[in-house]
Amino acid sequence: MNNFQFYSPTEFVFGKDMENLAGKYVVKHGGTKVLLHYGQGSVIKSGVLDRVKKSLADAGVSYTELGGVMPNPRDTLVYEGIELCRSEKVDFILAVGGGSAIDSAKAIAMGVPYDGDFWDFYSTDKTIEKAVPVATVLTIAAAGSEGSGDTVITKENGGLKRGAGSDLLRPKFSILNPQLTCTLPAYQTACGATDIMAHVFERYITNTTEVEITDRLCEAVLLTMIKETPRVIADPNNYDARANIMWAGMVAHNNIVGVGREQDWNSHGIEHELSALYDCAHGAGLAVIMPAWMKFVCKHNVMRFAQMAVRVWGCQMNFENPEATAFEGIERFRHFLHEIGMPTNFNELGAKKEDIPALVEKFGLGNGKTGGFVSLSSDDITEIYNISAES
Repeated sequence: MNNFQFYSPTEFVFGKDMENLAGKYVVKHGGTKVLLHYGQGSVIKSGVLDRVKKSLADAGVSYTELGGVMPNPRDTLVYEGIELCRSEKVDFILAVGGGSAIDSAKAIAMGVPYDGDFWDFYSTDKTIEKAVPVATVLTIAAAGSEGSGDTVITKENGGLKRGAGSDLLRPKFSILNPQLTCTLPAYQTACGATDIMAHVFERYITNTTEVEITDRLCEAVLLTMIKETPRVIADPNNYDARANIMWAGMVAHNNIVGVGREQDWNSHGIEHELSALYDCAHGAGLAVIMPAWMKFVCKHNVMRFAQMAVRVWGCQMNFENPEATAFEGIERFRHFLHEIGMPTNFNELGAKKEDIPALVEKFGLGNGKTGGFVSLSSDDITEIYNISAES
């Protein structure tokens, strides 16, 4: 196990009707003027936003609003939010929604005290030194942004999708009410589940040895998702299954399952080019990319994938041919994604094989290589896209 530092200061408020306490927690964490940041209407239709507003009013907290966050959140709304916060003297940002609303809120939070263009934090190695405090009322179990310091934004001019991160962006509190996820369509639920599993796999597939504790934590989250995802798709109102998935989504990405080990985020980076170009759901893109990436890198450490196959997917270990076990596990993962309604190739996603050169170019490696479990060149990424197209 590698040396590590782990800092996770977020206060989690979990359970039924907890959004009614949002105002109380804003006051507890020092907020006096709030930006309510949300998406394109679902939180209005469901009544969640009104309940949050009432809680703020009851707590004596004033607020201003900025809705309109889109999936794969855009930089244009972030710029609008930064100017609104400055003009209204906002000192706290409350995102109500899923990962897109939270990521957009974090981008605004880092941009408000910064003299330059907030995109600097996404396009250079510029360090985030200040940020407006952020909190969340979560309505979708997927991105894990409610417990992490990470954020991903799409730049409309050029279609670039990039990430940034800092412990300063970890939410002060996050309200997690599984009831709020019960109205999600099955497809969106499955996309969220896929994203959660990807967050775990990108920590689980590692070159670091002797990480049994985090291996077992990763496997526990994956087994939970394998059990609970079909249950909520069959019965959307299954509160207990929704609750397990919602907490799994947070655990998957606040990095408790990733400490002390090398991680590999190439699958996310490769997928980001798909969702930037086609505006597809991030989880759907991951369902196409993750198994293809696994197939491509498997031979680098067959026993790591064989362990996954046995412990996570219940395969029998073929000691004479562990590679067969490893590939069986990858195929079971792909079959699971298909069973929950996810696309597993370019055609099903709506992507085009002829766009692969453009996808690789936007990835931006040139003649360089990525880091990770296996360092990838542009030719390697091209091959992963080809596998995704042909699966």
